[in-house]
Amino acid sequence: MWSKEELWKQAHALKPWLVEVRRDFHRHPELGMEEYRTRDQIVHYMQEMGIPYKTGIANTGVVGLIEGEKSGKTVALRADLDALPIAEENDVDYKSTVPGKMHACGHDAHMTILLGAARLLNERKEYLPGNVKLLFQPAEETVGGAKQMIQAGVLENPRVDAVFGLHVAPEIPVGEIGLKYGQMNAASDTIYLTVKGNNGHGAYPHTGKDAIVIAAQVITTLQTIVSRNVDPRQSAVVSIGVIQGGTQGNIIADEVKMTGTVRTFESKVRERVLQRVEEVLTYTTRSMGGDYTFKLGDDGYIALINDNEMVDLVRNSGETLLGRERVTQIDFPSMGVEDFSYFAAAVPSAFFRLGCRNEAKGIVHSSHTGRFDIDEDCLPIGAALQVQNAVHSLKI
Repeated sequence: MWSKEELWKQAHALKPWLVEVRRDFHRHPELGMEEYRTRDQIVHYMQEMGIPYKTGIANTGVVGLIEGEKSGKTVALRADLDALPIAEENDVDYKSTVPGKMHACGHDAHMTILLGAARLLNERKEYLPGNVKLLFQPAEETVGGAKQMIQAGVLENPRVDAVFGLHVAPEIPVGEIGLKYGQMNAASDTIYLTVKGNNGHGAYPHTGKDAIVIAAQVITTLQTIVSRNVDPRQSAVVSIGVIQGGTQGNIIADEVKMTGTVRTFESKVRERVLQRVEEVLTYTTRSMGGDYTFKLGDDGYIALINDNEMVDLVRNSGETLLGRERVTQIDFPSMGVEDFSYFAAAVPSAFFRLGCRNEAKGIVHSSHTGRFDIDEDCLPIGAALQVQNAVHSLKI
């Protein structure tokens, strides 16, 4: 369809449009399942390009379909839509106009890159040996929109054979990509723990059952799960991030509520850690005369496991377009989560990191902070890579 030089030239010719699109998204961030303006803008671009699309999928999701004139496989490209409840601190002319909300994780760039790839692919769809689905997915940061889209049937009619996704990476210089074979992101589980005791006067502690003292012991013991119940060659995290209890300094608390997170890579490790969390809660509270409740949140994600053959394909695309020296291997999986994991569990998939760091421009801040930004040179690079991934995948 394209030579390397043609694809590179056409992708970079789109840069002014890509920057305009990205900055519009950036100025108008919306949280998960509230991406109504974002959805309408995507629909506008689909209509401009003449790409058939469907809305109302997982609430605010949009799915486009570019049908090649030659029958063959179907590959999907995915972007997430939602922003974060973070106030932007950057002094730029495209700064968020919504107080307390910001595209602090680069989803504005992901949508823009997918729209750029769609534009390039649609202009040469007569040469496509198959179809390309465009998955604009809501709520990656909150309720796992990927899972809901799959349940709505986005991987069927036509059936999707592979999915490719990317994430801008402020730790990788612009012009480079990072690849990880196999395990890339952890599974997550939110845990809700309540320790129950009995009220008493602080001057007479023997008359009550101190829920705060019991909770302190629970928290301390929870920290032994990873060090003493998980094989040191594997990984897990148990963290308590919220603790609430007590009403006054001279009253023995009768209840303490805690919220935490468990992160794991292996399903057996996940099951074992969660089992031990409840066992620690059970035996510690009861040995100290208290009681408990334990609940798992419904917002957990499964681990993201890349398909190695699909990663090889992305590596080939990166080496073709960027050069071998600009394709790096990510040494360790991330304990962060990513709901692309549900696509990867359903069909062979690859998720990769797209460099957006530029120290000379001061673009060095981490995602999920009010200073996060991207070097917009990554936009045409990402679009070209996703085009190359899609076309190569359809040919094999």
